[in-house]
Amino acid sequence: MVPIKYVKLREGAHIPTKAHEDDAGFDLYASEDFALKSHSYGCVPTALSIELPQGYEAQVRPRSGLAAKHGVTVLNAPGTIDAGYRGELKVILINHGDEDFLITAGMRIAQLVISSVVSAEFIAVASLEDSARGEGGFGSSGTN
Repeated sequence: MVPIKYVKLREGAHIPTKAHEDDAGFDLYASEDFALKSHSYGCVPTALSIELPQGYEAQVRPRSGLAAKHGVTVLNAPGTIDAGYRGELKVILINHGDEDFLITAGMRIAQLVISSVVSAEFIAVASLEDSARGEGGFGSSGTN
């Protein structure tokens, strides 16, 4: 269990919750009403800030129900929250639907997934080892 410290920044903030114990993501909640116009995007506040332990990140991911029923999803999915960030969590949502979508205070708008971060070091070399794929890009494994 990874401890995540949080601060409610304003009235209307909800602590992230899981619907089921074994769910990967915690639901994030809008802290105020927000009109998301058709075919536009906006930054929805949560009135919550968190403190992630060193070596962890949080990913903001879409909720499948909003996407399937209304065409509303996270624009920069997954959004990354770094361990050093202490500002308000906000979710950039886009409405792909033909109708305006009203987000109401307390509505579940995204999921927050906590993940460990692997450190890496980039090393300059003269050439790379061969692989079965080689330089094959998109579609290199076939058309189906």
